[in-house]
Amino acid sequence: MSKVAERLAQAGIELPTPNAPVANYVPFVRIGELVHISGQVSVDAGGGIRGVVGEDVDLETAIRAARICGINLLAQMNAACAGDLDRVVQVVKLGGFVQAGPGFFDIPKVVNGCSDVMVDAFGDAGRHARSAVGVYRLPLNFAVEVDAVVQVR
Repeated sequence: MSKVAERLAQAGIELPTPNAPVANYVPFVRIGELVHISGQVSVDAGGGIRGVVGEDVDLETAIRAARICGINLLAQMNAACAGDLDRVVQVVKLGGFVQAGPGFFDIPKVVNGCSDVMVDAFGDAGRHARSAVGVYRLPLNFAVEVDAVVQVR
């Protein structure tokens, strides 16, 4: 078992089948050692977490939504690395988007749900630069979306 696979098993994380794009784009693009992964929404086998954070979705649920985004990012990384996540050298940057209500300001706490998944999977190589932004609307009413840039070998 690979090092990253062991870490994921210890964290209780199972990778889903990577999500197919819902519009005219590709799930990831590799340029040299960098893989740019398209935004992954908070969708899972149960349908995911949708709604406006601070109105329909509470903080704890929103953090869980960001965690789902992180797991979906890992699935795309796995596809980009031909099934070998040990090829990930560094998670370079995450861009987090939270569909936030007008009175909700804990956006960084929400996106920590995704950041924590990266550190669970890759240890120090999972520590990254990041932006965390509250937005008016996200595709298909999902609560959270996160994209990533990852260095691979």
